[in-house]
Amino acid sequence: MMDRSLIPNVVTLINLIAGSTAVVAFLYGQYDLGIILVVVSGLADFADGLVARALGVQSELGKQLDSLADVISFGLVPGIIFYTLLCETQAVDWAAVPAFILTAFAAYRLGTFNLDTRQEMGFLGLPTPACTLLVVGYFLWIDRDAFGLATLFSESYILYPLIALLSYLMVAELPMFSLKFKALRWGGNEIKFIFAAIAVVALIGLRELALLPIMVLYILLSLGQYWTTRKKTS
Repeated sequence: MMDRSLIPNVVTLINLIAGSTAVVAFLYGQYDLGIILVVVSGLADFADGLVARALGVQSELGKQLDSLADVISFGLVPGIIFYTLLCETQAVDWAAVPAFILTAFAAYRLGTFNLDTRQEMGFLGLPTPACTLLVVGYFLWIDRDAFGLATLFSESYILYPLIALLSYLMVAELPMFSLKFKALRWGGNEIKFIFAAIAVVALIGLRELALLPIMVLYILLSLGQYWTTRKKTS
């Protein structure tokens, strides 16, 4: 019988395997499969912590293993997506390699996150799963030619600055709210409820195309809350 302390780590490794397979799927042009695997990675990343807490088996190994898996699923995968958007040859396209700057910043963020005790109920900087969801949403707008914007969104003069912006947001000390609830009440959770309500409406109306605007909204609401708080305290 499996030692129950290993169960959360198995869930974490599912995240890693799904992320690794998503990389292959995107490289071979199986984009829908790649997106499904990213979702599987995200669900496993969310579930491993829940399972560990439920079983009372949280460990330092699990914490480190989670970050290692996330480097692939939420670091390499968005880098690969940007690489496929920028690549124009069948060989290594050096003009597309800057896509992996995002991967490097994601790895740096994940490394520092484990050492930062300030991010238990919120985040400093854009979380790597949120960044990946935004990149997947952006890719979907290109793949589905949403509102006829595929050509514009595929231009390198748009992609390079977007890579730089997302890389910066992951390591910037800008507070981003978490969807964790200490209690299911309105007071203190206003921004979370507002975000969740808008996200549901967007998903109903736009389906998969809602992912990009939802993640942009998440960033804007977080920054708006930060600037509002700063004004009140200054």
